[in-house]
Amino acid sequence: MYQIPFVRSPVPSFHCAFLRARYPTHSMPSLRNAICRLLTAAMMACGCSVSVFASTVSESVANESELSFAVCPIVYPLDQAASDRGLHYLFYGNGFFINDKGYLLTAAHVLSQLGDAPPYVLLRLSMAPPRLVKATVIATDRDHDVALLRVTPNPFEARYQVRFLPLAVDWPVAPQSVLAAALRPSRLRDPHTFDVLTEDRPAGQVLAYQFSQLYKGRPNTELLLFGHEVLLGDSGGPVVSPNSQGVVGMIEGRWVRADAAALLTAPDPSAGGVGAAVPIHYAISLLQQQDVAWHAAREATRSVAAADESNVPSALSLVPAPYPSQALQSGEVLLDARVDRNGQLADIKVTRGATPFVDEVLNAVHTWSFVPAGANEERKQTRIGIVFQFASPGLLAGRTPERHADMGLDDASDHASLPVVTTEPAYFTTSTTGRAIILSAHIDTRGKPETIDVLDGAESAASAVELMVRQWQFAPGKCAGSECRSNVIIVVIPRQGATPVRAQSSVSHLPAPTEPAPQ
Repeated sequence: MYQIPFVRSPVPSFHCAFLRARYPTHSMPSLRNAICRLLTAAMMACGCSVSVFASTVSESVANESELSFAVCPIVYPLDQAASDRGLHYLFYGNGFFINDKGYLLTAAHVLSQLGDAPPYVLLRLSMAPPRLVKATVIATDRDHDVALLRVTPNPFEARYQVRFLPLAVDWPVAPQSVLAAALRPSRLRDPHTFDVLTEDRPAGQVLAYQFSQLYKGRPNTELLLFGHEVLLGDSGGPVVSPNSQGVVGMIEGRWVRADAAALLTAPDPSAGGVGAAVPIHYAISLLQQQDVAWHAAREATRSVAAADESNVPSALSLVPAPYPSQALQSGEVLLDARVDRNGQLADIKVTRGATPFVDEVLNAVHTWSFVPAGANEERKQTRIGIVFQFASPGLLAGRTPERHADMGLDDASDHASLPVVTTEPAYFTTSTTGRAIILSAHIDTRGKPETIDVLDGAESAASAVELMVRQWQFAPGKCAGSECRSNVIIVVIPRQGATPVRAQSSVSHLPAPTEPAPQ
């Protein structure tokens, strides 16, 4: 059974009661239900797939068939001989395809239920029952609960009904709507390939972002909370933004609240449960590390084009760090790092910072991804500066501290531009809630900001931070011993006033398989 470690394990009878309540086996169906079952059986006899939509959103999203056929259940076959209901299997969760080469993403905890057994996916055909197809685990990021799989032979070159979804790098903010998708067998506890596949479409508004430790002793992961309850087996399904029509996250599970602080922005918190999703940024980092191509939603396409025309890398996927709960005062961390040809950070040097801020920052930047500078054939390795500022909420406006920093780098070596004099923004002196503000500043050869772009954050807060950065003093970067133009990523994090809340996985709580899988 997968659970985030600091949530108490529910007693087994709870899950049995939940399943009996949601899928009654002895209740007398109504006439309407009986008619629906007859129609469903007739459609299945013709090889049609049946979907049940839990809810919808008013905005248009990615093509309905693309979303439906991009999602596939993660399963494990129990026998090789088919019965009158087809092949028997265990159901564990969902995944979704991200390109036409057969690669798909899922939550790592879905695979952990399988133990050492290989995963299979349930793929649909237009005029035949679904089939079980073996998948290979390519890579996992257990810190942030992401796994990359590949189905071979490539199902896109066969007759399967499969599609892939683009990935979005924008951060949906409250109260924007998001739509999730997941498939489940109609008989959750005893599924066979001839059974009807129903489709969950939990849709709701973005409520908040919350850092949480998914596994004990692992780094924090930022989760997207949205106002809709997710069901057992939804884990690993895509969460889509109607604005970008791309995947912005993967379903992680139900959200178990310690208090109501995370739902203060919800228009009606009592209307339903709360779902938690892992932002797609963590998956993009894993894809970049494995050099696996993926399709970008429209705003990411613009980022790629901008990097091709520039001598500096373009930020693609950035996740902030949590404000350390044990920190009593504000803090600042400066890094000098290299963006390699795969868009990952390497050779990271800490030039300023102290515990516990440095630990949180390093955990965060190892998940960052960039589009390297230069054309595809001539990707360049470039050094960038990174500034994390953990702002204190208790300072009086106009009395923010001024910090003088020694870059701590060899003047003869190549390095990025970094600030030598900084201040904290007055905006955060009266705010204790708000998300991090992320800016990208291009610093010229004199150490002056040429342009400053807002990558993430509320407009009012970002304007205050941008004004603050323009007052900073920077040391210019150096390339081959000469001063050069450089890029600096600036992350300003306010201390959160809300009490941390807790999450619980929605993975289908089924026993790990013990029988050998058919080859």
